[in-house]
Amino acid sequence: MEFLWGNPFSTAVGQRIESATSSSLPSEDWTLNMDICDIINSLEDGPKDAVRALRKRIVGNKNFKEVMLALSVLETCVKNCGYRFHILVTTRDFIEGVLVRSIIPRNNPPLIVHDRVLGIIQAWADAFRSSPDLTGVVSVYEDLRRKGLEFPVTELDAHIAAQNPKQVTPTSLPSPPPMAALLCSALTSPFCFLVGHF
Repeated sequence: MEFLWGNPFSTAVGQRIESATSSSLPSEDWTLNMDICDIINSLEDGPKDAVRALRKRIVGNKNFKEVMLALSVLETCVKNCGYRFHILVTTRDFIEGVLVRSIIPRNNPPLIVHDRVLGIIQAWADAFRSSPDLTGVVSVYEDLRRKGLEFPVTELDAHIAAQNPKQVTPTSLPSPPPMAALLCSALTSPFCFLVGHF
């Protein structure tokens, strides 16, 4: 189908996504990831071009380092881009055709990719549950849970499971986490901005 639309890495945002997901990178390039978000937000076709490039980088790619880098770009974009991007990546088509497809057993993904994809689906389902236009991800998440797929335990789930509600008293409540822990947990929120990019 690429012949109908051309090379997804030939656009301004596609070129940057190709660079940001190159297996030659030692780790995520957060400056480049934020540059991608800026382009998505500023160009009319930015969201569509980004989704095409991310789809190309994730679907059928056996280089799992590139897939992990693409997932980082995707998460950064969801956190820093708006509705025009969200409406494209929360559809049932994108969730099933890109994310779920990347972890099917025949692709033999490593556990880290499998868990990362499931974590993204779960986080987005929670974040977009109350937005009627963005609930494609919610229906896929609920379908997968009904089929018995186990999702990673979130920090909130772990905290709730560790507490015994019958024995919690005001004096036994845990002390608030230090500011660094709050900042780290805020950065995993689907709508937070990276520090320095408000």
